[in-house]
This record gives sequence, C-alpha cells and structure tokens, in this order.
Amino acid sequence: MIHNGTAYDLTGPEDAPVVVLIHGLGLTRAVWQWMLPDLGKFRVLTYDLIGHGETAPPDGDPTLRDLSDQLAALLDHLNIRKAAIVGFSLGGMVARRFAQDHRDRTTALVVLHSAHRRTEKQQGAILYRVTQAEAEGPEATVELALQRWYTEAAQATRPDLMDLTRHWVLANRREVYVKLYRILAHGVDEIVAPRPPLTVPTLVLTGDEDTGNGPEMSMAIAEEIPRARLVILKGLRHMALAEAPAAVNRPVADFLTEVLL
Repeated sequence: MIHNGTAYDLTGPEDAPVVVLIHGLGLTRAVWQWMLPDLGKFRVLTYDLIGHGETAPPDGDPTLRDLSDQLAALLDHLNIRKAAIVGFSLGGMVARRFAQDHRDRTTALVVLHSAHRRTEKQQGAILYRVTQAEAEGPEATVELALQRWYTEAAQATRPDLMDLTRHWVLANRREVYVKLYRILAHGVDEIVAPRPPLTVPTLVLTGDEDTGNGPEMSMAIAEEIPRARLVILKGLRHMALAEAPAAVNRPVADFLTEVLL
C-alpha cells in the first residue's frame, strides 16, 4: 500500500500492540522478512524510508527530522496513536529521533546496530564513502559494505544473501542515495544525549564484529537511556538480522512481549 508517497505493509492482529520496523540505508522494508515470523503476536508496520524501495524520492535535501515526520504522518494516516519503534542502522537513528519528537506516542524503543557519536577516524571513513557514492553511486560502496556487514563465513557460503543485499543497494538512484547517506553521516548529533533523556523501555543491540556500529556505540546509546538493556551478539556483524535471524529475533521478541503484552 502507498500513502502520500510512502509504501508500507501493515500485518498482524488488529487489536494487538503496534510495532514499527524501520530499515537501514540503501535497503527496503523487505529486510524485515526474517523477523516478521517471530512478531506474529503484534500489529506490525513496515515501510520504505523516503527515497528507498517503492517510496517517493525526497524534495530537496531531507534531514533526520524529515524521516521522523514521515513516520508520524504514516501513523496519523493509519489512526495509530502509539507504537513501539524498532530501527536498524539509519532506522535506529530515525527511531531515536521519533522517540524524542513524539515521546507520548512511543511505547518502546529497539535500536539495532546504530550509531552514536563517531571518533574522528570513524567520521572520516563514512564521509569518504559519501564522497565515493556521490561520484560513482552505490556501486562504489556496495562490495566493501558486504564485507563489513557479513561475516567471512556468510560471504563464502551464502551467495544468495550476498546477491539479495547487493540487489537492494544497487537499486538506489545515485542522487537520492547520497542525500540519505548524508543523514547517516551527519544526523547523529541530533540524537546524542537528548534532553530530557528518553525514559521509554529500550533495548539496544549490536554485534561484536560490527565495525561501524559496534559495542562501544551501543553501550553509549544505552547509557543515555535509563534502564536500557544492552545485548552484544558474539561473532556477528552489521547484518546479523539477515545472517543469523534467531540471534536477533529472540531478544527483540522477548523484550517486546515483556513490555507490550
């Protein structure tokens, strides 16, 4: 379904608590295909971010606040007053921006493999990738991304997964992809150390081999949210939700069941 340019799917029991799933940069709502079976007790909303998948491209240069507003408008359209927000990578940044903008509408927060303030070296690396993407499109970054996102074992034994992820990334238009990449690079400062602090029940999760959004970042996010839970998955990288779904789904489903049902 599409509303005001935003493509979305709404599934699950109509009277169940709502859970929103927000994908990462260069991907689409299809990335949640591995998690949806374990969220059958919930009303689940997935959608494509501005400029991704089947959703319309942005007017001008979008900001993290624009991505938060996109979700708020979609919830309004669907008459959903409150929801738990689950965000992966860039989606985790959108989730935190939404939770800050709409505290009374956020019932829980799950932040998967997402960024906190970067070191100078880390920021330089992501800005270099933005420059590459601007010059050559997603083709310039996708192969190294697959190396960062998946373990060596998955790279060697799961060509289907590599091809699917590559397909998602390469489907992005260069001029749009770069605009959203800039949000990933520069939007973190909007959500670091929110004042007042977020108080919503929160789960923060990453893999111990996620070089771009690793344990130190997840620890920093969790430390800023009172009573937030932290899960560090052993031996997994950025796309753990696709490579090892059970490892991610179990703590996410258990947390949402505990706080929503």
